[in-house]
Amino acid sequence: MTTHPTYDQLIDLPAYVEQPVPMPFEDINGHLNVRHYIGIASEGLDESLVEVGIPTMWPLTHGQACFTAEHHVTYLNELRTGDEMSARVRLLGRSERAGHALVYLLDHTHQQVACVVEEVFLHIDLETRRTAPWPQEIADAMDARVAEHAALAFESPTSGSLGLR
Repeated sequence: MTTHPTYDQLIDLPAYVEQPVPMPFEDINGHLNVRHYIGIASEGLDESLVEVGIPTMWPLTHGQACFTAEHHVTYLNELRTGDEMSARVRLLGRSERAGHALVYLLDHTHQQVACVVEEVFLHIDLETRRTAPWPQEIADAMDARVAEHAALAFESPTSGSLGLR
């Protein structure tokens, strides 16, 4: 059985997309619909990448983008309408053209981890629509963030089904 980090271990990481679960995101089961878990996690990862030099408007300002290659989603606890939530990101690694991250959706109302989204994302040159090497300054900043996250006092197990090539 995989043991994920606890709410208390993750709470000190920077928070992204802090918000209550909005009513339109609820599904017939009375909780956050599956598509929104992934969307919120993706927004959290995007916000975190601003800190390594990838601006929100990167596609328009630089003709570059990050595309998702793969996701693995683990649902641990429900998020229900009105629950306060945020995303916390742990950058695991990067290759010449890709990155690997874990995004944790935290439920602040119940102080628990709701979901883990593991993602491999690619650096894309929008002119060619193909992968391209990370710009050096972004690669350096990603390496620093990976090292910072590797030094955290807790493990962050992955699904084992995703990784960098």
